[in-house]
Amino acid sequence: MAAMTVSPAARTFPSAPRGVSMPHGAFGLGGLRLTVRGRVVLIAVAVLVSGAFLGLGGRAFASDPGRPTEVTVHTVAPGETLWGYARQVAAPGEDVRDVVAHLLDLNELSSVALTVGQTILLPAA
Repeated sequence: MAAMTVSPAARTFPSAPRGVSMPHGAFGLGGLRLTVRGRVVLIAVAVLVSGAFLGLGGRAFASDPGRPTEVTVHTVAPGETLWGYARQVAAPGEDVRDVVAHLLDLNELSSVALTVGQTILLPAA
């Protein structure tokens, strides 16, 4: 007897009528089945990805545009520091560190270093 070879395209499946091959879907995944472990992994990945997106959305903060501040323009003299200005304009009981942070923001400075002759804005009060 001669051995009969069957090409992959001619293979048939028990549920298909004789001589008809099953379609393999758009991605060639016809007949693909997930095991219980595969379903658990797929659900866990979906939960982690959606949780990451929900976590990022929960960190949005809104702020008011801020109140206008009356300021005076001051030219830095030798020996003057931003911390010294903060002590002068701080209200009684107000933390000087907060005032320094406000002055940095008001003048759009990246550090507390000042140079002689530089002009800065100070709150008028």
